[in-house]
Amino acid sequence: MIDRAVASNRPSGYRTTTFSSLPGEGPVMDRVATARAYYRALDEHDYDLLSDVLAPDFVHERPDRTFEGRDRFVQFMREERPQTETSHPIDAVYTGASTVAVEGRLLASDDAEITRFVDVFAFEDGVIDRLRTHTPES
Repeated sequence: MIDRAVASNRPSGYRTTTFSSLPGEGPVMDRVATARAYYRALDEHDYDLLSDVLAPDFVHERPDRTFEGRDRFVQFMREERPQTETSHPIDAVYTGASTVAVEGRLLASDDAEITRFVDVFAFEDGVIDRLRTHTPES
């Protein structure tokens, strides 16, 4: 859930109101926050968070392989990925009726660009159910 505070320079006596989400933005903003948490989990090696944002039957379709199941994907990220010291800077986020697309870059530990990507996230019950990764090579 995203907390937003309405801040202002109003005279004393006015209260600051906190919303769990702004009207009409809740589900979209929650999906964007979940997609961002996915990258944070990868970059910070937070595999508990990674598990939390993925549905049990999560599927990740990449140009080089497909992962089926949250446990298998988390295991790969924790134990098998070829480069573990990477980062995923996000360049743009696009929202659809039920999806979020993220345009970004995969960087090595020395900030050298490995590839650019567009990830398309689909959600079910507030967590990532399916992820399709598109790269220039695919």
